Amino acid sequence: MTTLLHVDASVRAVKNDNPDHDSISKNIAKHFIDSFAKRQAIDEYFYRDVGVNPPSFITQDWIGAVFTPDDKKTAEQHQLLALSDTLIAEIAAADIIVISSPMYNYGMPAQLKAWFDQVIRINQTFDFDLSRGDFPLQPLLDGKILVVITSTGEFGFEQGGIREHMSHLVPHLRTLSKYLGVSTIHEIASEYQEFADVRHQLSLDNAYSQAAVLGGQLSNQ
Repeated sequence: MTTLLHVDASVRAVKNDNPDHDSISKNIAKHFIDSFAKRQAIDEYFYRDVGVNPPSFITQDWIGAVFTPDDKKTAEQHQLLALSDTLIAEIAAADIIVISSPMYNYGMPAQLKAWFDQVIRINQTFDFDLSRGDFPLQPLLDGKILVVITSTGEFGFEQGGIREHMSHLVPHLRTLSKYLGVSTIHEIASEYQEFADVRHQLSLDNAYSQAAVLGGQLSNQ
């Protein structure tokens, strides 16, 4: 049985009246999931389009509720954490997590960061123990597969690339993935969008091909 959590972060829709405005990252993610589902049934599917329906930003009151013991939380505090509870339950249930995101200003969209802020939560997805020395935070979940699908206007953000030092999207996702319980990460990238030349088309074609192959590989595990 497979439970899949799919999080899309682009503010663009999958399909638009003008195809030039279709979300690249969302369409590649859809291709991956369709390729997976052709070979193996997805028993439970959670979908969050945080680009179109962003979660609330956390607040001082939200943080106060997080650090209030459960038996002392007020009804209002429980309500403040209701969305976080739901999002965390989706992560906990998932075997595979798919996150698609464009690069905005060399990092992740604010909407995706808001989702992470809601789900990386003490005593829910990580715990804190000073007896561990300089690394007191440890994840509480494990064994999950993460598929990261990104689209960028420029190129060379990979390790060793000419813009590696400017990439704050995938490195950030890698760091945060630990607290989603991820043990294996697969990355698919489409680049050169702003150049709109043959390099972009080749990169896009390659990303779709990788998505199809990976979908087949993961469905056989």
